[in-house]
Amino acid sequence: MSFRISILSVVCSIPILCAQCEAQTYTNLLSGASLSHWMTPGGDAVKEGWQIESGNVLHLSGRGGNIITREEFGDFDLWFDYRVEEKGNNGIKYRVLKYGDSLLGLEYQIQDDGGFPDMHEKHKTAALYDLFEPSLPIFERQYKPLSEFSTGRIVVQNNRIRHWMNGQLIIDECSDSARFSDAVQNSKFRDREGFGRNHKGRLMLTDHNSDVWFRNLYIRRLDGCDSI
Repeated sequence: MSFRISILSVVCSIPILCAQCEAQTYTNLLSGASLSHWMTPGGDAVKEGWQIESGNVLHLSGRGGNIITREEFGDFDLWFDYRVEEKGNNGIKYRVLKYGDSLLGLEYQIQDDGGFPDMHEKHKTAALYDLFEPSLPIFERQYKPLSEFSTGRIVVQNNRIRHWMNGQLIIDECSDSARFSDAVQNSKFRDREGFGRNHKGRLMLTDHNSDVWFRNLYIRRLDGCDSI
């Protein structure tokens, strides 16, 4: 069984835990081998840099700029496979809003951690970028070779934020806590009023001038659900 199929099996086998959910099924954000779910920050169709390859792999090669979802999401469960080039840097932002001239949001960091041994832990893969470092020490994290896809998961629900990397829970924080407020005040986002506490926003795939690959981008809304 291929790795791609096994991941899909895991995603599709997750039970639906409540009848009052706004939506109970996963949406493939790369459905139809197209970028119809995505647009540029200006609202245009995605035409440069980001390309679907091999039927189901989204590849950023060269410069394509950041891209955002056409829909906004509140509470959600997002699964995705990813890999990045050697010394590459990228990320998935969520609950993205406009602050002045910038689109900003909470971020699941993606990078080649081995290429940046001196990087602060708050900037390592699966960290909540610039706010919280991974809860597991680096020698306990399940990294895969850069040539292989890793699997990430983000669950945002009832002010609780969780990040997984290859099945390991890496981040578990609450956006309504004093700890979260302190983290924002000690970050680059300190001057962005209400940063990270909005309850809805878009997803963003970032362009940090590195090649990055995504596949199996599946999202399920959890608005109104009991905790999972």
